[in-house]
Amino acid sequence: MKLAHYVENNHTQVGIVRNGSIYDLQNLSDKLQLDSGPASIDAILAGGHLDSLPSVEDKIDGTKGMPADSVTLRSPILNPEKILLMAVNYHSHIKEWSKQATPPKEPYLFTKFRNALIGPGEPVLIPKISAKVDWEVELAVIIGKPGKNIPKENAMRHVAGYAVSNDVSFRDWQLSTRQPDGTTRLGLNWVKGKGLDASFPLGPWLVTSDEISNPQDLQISLAVNGKTRQQSTTSDMVFQIDSIIEYASKGMTLKPGDIISTGTPQGVAAFTGVPYLKDGDVLEGKIERIGTLRNPVRLE
Repeated sequence: MKLAHYVENNHTQVGIVRNGSIYDLQNLSDKLQLDSGPASIDAILAGGHLDSLPSVEDKIDGTKGMPADSVTLRSPILNPEKILLMAVNYHSHIKEWSKQATPPKEPYLFTKFRNALIGPGEPVLIPKISAKVDWEVELAVIIGKPGKNIPKENAMRHVAGYAVSNDVSFRDWQLSTRQPDGTTRLGLNWVKGKGLDASFPLGPWLVTSDEISNPQDLQISLAVNGKTRQQSTTSDMVFQIDSIIEYASKGMTLKPGDIISTGTPQGVAAFTGVPYLKDGDVLEGKIERIGTLRNPVRLE
């Protein structure tokens, strides 16, 4: 099942996407009771209602939907408590970074914040403080059931579904060792290098986990202005999703709606010498069986 947020009459609605059409969830099931206010995918996950939706989807036959490309989509998750991302988690990305580099011995997590999250069609911003804005297409895992210290063998039970994400990066900050005092070398600046406004597109919808039997065997790619820059498969991950969830949940409770973005393959601007993003560019991240996430690029 594909679940999407879309805008109708200035209100955000939840829809089920099927065969190019989107169907309003509330029209299909006015008996669906949500525990946390207006209908949203966030509320569906928080209330544990996801398992009840297949019976709602069965009601689509004979009802009228709207063309999915005629509505404005929003991010499939609106207010995550946590956005976690994986660094250097594709073998090909490690090799393009450094031919001498070896895979990390354990997952390396970093974070973005709510200010970074945008949906399909919303612009990625080139901020005034950065001239090296880069792309990183990724498979995003959406947590559906809470858990802490989750063992690897149970990890996939906590997955609600998947989406396409783009870990937009500001390389002149992330890869800089400049410090205010001019002398102290403290390392890379991941907060500014990753977490500026409008730097985490997510979408185009959430595809529930039952639709993807093997998330470690999906084609993944990204194009800039129609030209392919990244192309790989999720089988190239160093740490697979179950291991990432096990690691992320150690000492930290994962909650419904939390997002884990699982790393990017080779082909980013920083290590290939192709131009960084500029005003007017169009990003298209695509993952097999999920869809295409398109975002324009605009100057701040």
